[in-house]
Amino acid sequence: MSRFDSFVIFAEMRTGSNLLEASLNAVQGLTCHGEAFNPKFPGYPDRKELLGVSLDDRVADPWRLLARMRAADGLNGFRFFHDHEPRLVDELIADRRCAKVVLTRNPAESFVSLQIARQTGQWKLRDAKHLKTGQIDFDAAEFEDHLDQLQAFQLRIQHGLQITGQTAFWVDYEDLQDVAVLDGLVRFLGIEAGVEKLADGLVKQNPEPMEAKVANFPAMERAMARLDRFNLSRTPNFEPRRGPGVPQFVAATGAPLLYMPIKGGPVRAVSDWLAGFGGLQGGFTQKTLRQWQKEHPGHRSFTVLSHPVARAHAAFCEHVLTGDYAEIREQLIRHYKLPLPPVAGVGEMTLDEHRAAFLAFVRFLKANLAGQTAIRIDGTWASQTAVLQGQAQFCFPDLVARDETLAQDLAMIAERVGLPAAPRFRATPPERPFALAEVVTPEIEAAVAEAYQRDYQGFGFAERYAPRVAAL
Repeated sequence: MSRFDSFVIFAEMRTGSNLLEASLNAVQGLTCHGEAFNPKFPGYPDRKELLGVSLDDRVADPWRLLARMRAADGLNGFRFFHDHEPRLVDELIADRRCAKVVLTRNPAESFVSLQIARQTGQWKLRDAKHLKTGQIDFDAAEFEDHLDQLQAFQLRIQHGLQITGQTAFWVDYEDLQDVAVLDGLVRFLGIEAGVEKLADGLVKQNPEPMEAKVANFPAMERAMARLDRFNLSRTPNFEPRRGPGVPQFVAATGAPLLYMPIKGGPVRAVSDWLAGFGGLQGGFTQKTLRQWQKEHPGHRSFTVLSHPVARAHAAFCEHVLTGDYAEIREQLIRHYKLPLPPVAGVGEMTLDEHRAAFLAFVRFLKANLAGQTAIRIDGTWASQTAVLQGQAQFCFPDLVARDETLAQDLAMIAERVGLPAAPRFRATPPERPFALAEVVTPEIEAAVAEAYQRDYQGFGFAERYAPRVAAL
């Protein structure tokens, strides 16, 4: 029994998918039904139906056409682009009985070819005497959008295959002229009849060098030079993905306001402000929180960002100095050489000793967030980027407030839900051995910036920490 009952060719416009289809259709036992799920037509532009399924029927029930293909004689498949039927993407990727073929092409070449095809109206060429030539003006912004779409779709396919333990047959535009590669593809699909020759019904369009096809070629070269093809500017991220943290969410009893806390921030002070609306409701599950949302139409949710220096210091003072995280504290002293006295002696530390211990903790954080330690990445010091990404798995906050403007931000969101006379926000003075303004040095600021590169870059935090009205 064959391991596949259908196949899909994940491709894009101008990647050579017509040529690949023609080659596969020349093999006995294989049938490729064009762009079966193109939003404008079923299979091919001149068709009104495919396998007895009309466009309207397919839009109403795309699974009907999929079932027809799986039941047809031989091994049937189709070409699928990023903008085709979105309801099928995840199902196609997850289906182990559906063989995956991924066709790629140099994105600059496919982009220019696409623009010329749009300009000339010629999408296929069967005889060179009918060739329509064209020259385009390269638009850098349009190309970057084209590239983003291609990469996003390919990453989605790759990730889906990884998590389901599958593999695909990857083939490039240049491989379409290699009989041996196509023969390998056919055998991957489980068909014993090999490829004897290349499809000869199509002619390559626009074989000229890129300089001849792009009117502003020097501008194209300059735009390409600015692209970070190898993603060198990316800030490395080795933090594990975090869940949304719904059980920590807090709602006001008497107002349609939901607080999505970020640990290490002004959680107590904001919760106290929220309680001023008649009390607090917490302990949510995703089910009960969805019910709360339904019962409070017009609700608003919010979270609060804190400067990384303040947040790291809060984690250090509340959980490490105090011994709240006793096992982690012991490991930090033993393995990461934090110069800490026993908990009973913390109150006797000098300012210089406090600074030295905090700096050692921040250097540990850099290694911890990079996945280089055996200690968990606790939510109290996880990057705020990772926390927000986790929260977004359930819902996006309507407002991302900042600790330095928290009083104004909270008054604003209360007004948005019709509560102009909201309680006044009062920052709760943190209990610290030393004020953060005393502790911070340029060396500490630089170390925190290294540990929290993603937060600094993504949220625009100043590298120099300044005491803030509502900061910790």
